[in-house]
Amino acid sequence: MSAAPGTLLSLLDALRGRVAELVERRGSADPTAADPLRGLYVTQEHAHRLATAAPQPIAGLMGSGELGGSLGELAGPFGLSPLDQRILLAACAPDVDRRFEPLYGYLNDDVGRRRATVALALDLAGTAPHDPAARARFHPLAPLRAGGLLALEDEDRPLPGRALRVPERVVARLLGDDALLDTELVGRGVELLPPAARDVHAPGDPLATRLADLAADRALLVHLREHRDGSAAEPVADALRATGLPVLRHRPTAGPGDDTGRTALALLREARLRGAAIVVDPLPDEPAPLVRSLATGDVTVVFVGSEPYDPGWAPDAGLLALDAPPPGGIDAAAVWRTELARHAGTDPGGPDLRFDLAEAVAPYRLGAAQIRRAARAAANLAAFDGTAPTAAHVQSSARLQSAPLLDKHARRVRPQVGFADLVLPDEPLALLRELAQRARHRDKVLGEWRLRTGGGRGRGVVALFAGDSGTGKTLSAEVVAGELGLDLYVVDLSAVVDKYIGETEKNLERIFAEADRTDAVLLFDEADAVFGKRSEVKSSHDRYANLESAYLLQRLEAFDGIAVLTTNLRSNIDDAFTRRLDLVVDFPFPDVDQRVTLWRTCLSGTPCAPDLEAELARCAKEFELAGGGIRSAAVTAAYLAAGRGGPVSGADVRAGARREYRKMGRLEPGGSLPWQ
Repeated sequence: MSAAPGTLLSLLDALRGRVAELVERRGSADPTAADPLRGLYVTQEHAHRLATAAPQPIAGLMGSGELGGSLGELAGPFGLSPLDQRILLAACAPDVDRRFEPLYGYLNDDVGRRRATVALALDLAGTAPHDPAARARFHPLAPLRAGGLLALEDEDRPLPGRALRVPERVVARLLGDDALLDTELVGRGVELLPPAARDVHAPGDPLATRLADLAADRALLVHLREHRDGSAAEPVADALRATGLPVLRHRPTAGPGDDTGRTALALLREARLRGAAIVVDPLPDEPAPLVRSLATGDVTVVFVGSEPYDPGWAPDAGLLALDAPPPGGIDAAAVWRTELARHAGTDPGGPDLRFDLAEAVAPYRLGAAQIRRAARAAANLAAFDGTAPTAAHVQSSARLQSAPLLDKHARRVRPQVGFADLVLPDEPLALLRELAQRARHRDKVLGEWRLRTGGGRGRGVVALFAGDSGTGKTLSAEVVAGELGLDLYVVDLSAVVDKYIGETEKNLERIFAEADRTDAVLLFDEADAVFGKRSEVKSSHDRYANLESAYLLQRLEAFDGIAVLTTNLRSNIDDAFTRRLDLVVDFPFPDVDQRVTLWRTCLSGTPCAPDLEAELARCAKEFELAGGGIRSAAVTAAYLAAGRGGPVSGADVRAGARREYRKMGRLEPGGSLPWQ
């Protein structure tokens, strides 16, 4: 076998010669050297020779200087001494050249033990196990073992007789192979991101760029607290890659087979072998073990999560704790326009887009990396439909980036209605449009124009819809969500309110926390159940009920999302909540003209008889029904017509209206009470 000087193969050639010298030296004084069964049994003569032989002087068969080639390249990242390098070379020899196996079996005096032992590796390196400094190289905290380059097997044996094993990933690196990820990291949520050229089209995150520039000069330990899940890790990884560093993106997975220490050891080894940085996102539920394992100080590690940094995770690590800027700190419309131009072939100036891009994306609080993914998805959707990107393509892709975790706590409604479906007076309609405008422009007004007051107040938009049942409060919330291109999440208060003290607040906190990180409209229907007035404390029940209200008052102050509260009785809502509301929209009971319009709207898609229009006017005048009641009556009329096989007639409409009056227990016009 011939190889270039300084390579692993050339070093093994030299090692083989030195092994031959050791075989010759031992064989010359061993009377059992020619015995074909040597190593399978111990004769009395051999035992006597071993017991009486004088210790042989240590000879430096492998010299004392540092080795070159791939072994020398590991010395710096792992802190290997010359002795460590020689031990590693002796240990990996059988993994590269199987001719070392019988030789090692002979030198171990056991044909079944074909790996280097501690004693054999030290013998080849010119020392012995009785040297304390040599034994220390096999300590768990010594570079070879702490760096994951060497493992000791046969725990039941004394140290000199323990076999040495070099992980396959290390052997591959010594042979110059960096193509594949370490097998110990496969299935453990680790992705290798190769270095990438800085993208001149992509806007840089100033904080991420600053961290990457520092990491190019020295190792950093950083905890980056993000405002929204998934908004900070990718910009940091992109910035690190732009400086020429590979990145190991680790998404910890919790499970019965999870081994934090083993994963961390393999991660650090891979990072040192590649000269890579590590980005951990998100942090596990118990971050301390992982943070302590990775906080070695010689590898750049960025921990990203929404939870605040706890100094107890790694007290002596010197970790830098930073807050990531909110996603709204960029010109989102400009990024969208640039990315759509790249992926969909549109004009960056916007002529190819037949909608107002800035207005379509304003409700979404996405970072630059999330926008790039969403724009690519929108371009793919448009290509699938065979059209240029539309507002629906853009908003559908943006919703996928906002991590809709609220499904666990609320019922999602995908809006199917618009302002054309509302029948309301001008004032509440104008307030609803203003609510949508507030949601679109809150980052500019509260952030860029600095009209947000202090005290930790968020950028949320909260409105109260008050009015009788059926006047359109829930429908209006759906309309606002549809106008913004967002999903509506209806909170099930039966799953929130708990009889046990403190549990209601915990359930509400989960909902608010997810709403803060999700682009959606949150609807608290019948909100007076939890946002009711505080009362005088006359019992422990009153005290804890007031605590719930106090918690909600504080939480609304810090809320960053969009929420709508509905109530049938505005007077039931605590005045302190009203002060924290951005808008209060009163929904009046519809008058006659509005009831006629509601009847027409509800029946607009049904076949109608010629006499229907006149009957609608009479029913609207005679039956005082709100929009919800009119819709139920229209559905009843439609079923009657479908069962008869004809169009909806005036008689069907009147029958539906009477049915609603009976359900409400009201006296029918010109008729008797429903129970008479």
